[in-house]
Amino acid sequence: MAVTIQYLVVRNGIEKMTFTNKKEADAYDRLLDLAEHLDALLASAPVALGEDDREALALYLAQHQEQLAGPKKKTARKTDKAADIKVVA
Repeated sequence: MAVTIQYLVVRNGIEKMTFTNKKEADAYDRLLDLAEHLDALLASAPVALGEDDREALALYLAQHQEQLAGPKKKTARKTDKAADIKVVA
């Protein structure tokens, strides 16, 4: 007999997803946390959204949070400090 470990993500008594990897289960749980916060924010928005539409939009935004943050800025590499020194006469 084989033993399989499963991680269940449960919200409000409802099983949302099953994982075999704890890291993935935790990541999905954090995604749902973010979606809940976004749903609360959207509930107070000055637009009329039905509850189902608001929940779907909140989950969509949570799933695409990297795109919402915008493009990552490239950090400049440190150059020779002598080139960074300005001479004031």
